[in-house]
Amino acid sequence: QLQLVESGGGLVQSGGSLRLSCAASGFTLDYYAIGWFRQAPGKEREGVSCISSSGGSTNYADSVKGRFTISRDNAKNTVYLQMNSLKSEDTAVYYCAAQYRSSCPIRGGLYPYWGQGTQVTVSS
Repeated sequence: QLQLVESGGGLVQSGGSLRLSCAASGFTLDYYAIGWFRQAPGKEREGVSCISSSGGSTNYADSVKGRFTISRDNAKNTVYLQMNSLKSEDTAVYYCAAQYRSSCPIRGGLYPYWGQGTQVTVSS
């Protein structure tokens, strides 16, 4: 059974940092592109970042570029999202998702496998 589990969320002050983890079970991430998405109350889900299966290419939403860094360790079957200089507008539930391809689009509809989400709350 393919499963993704996010962790690392929590409450942090504006300007602080968090590192989110996305751990896979039931399959290996070697051939999967991974995306991070977020959804705030009353808002549509938006793409945050994605990384190709090899880790050779990444994409970021303009709103997080320069502050967030996505990485992967296929040997550990885990993808990370390092979140620095957090702002109140980053508050959301963050989800990771996987698709069986090498390239990395930030389109949620293209990812069939999703985690349960982890809450990130940034206080001002």
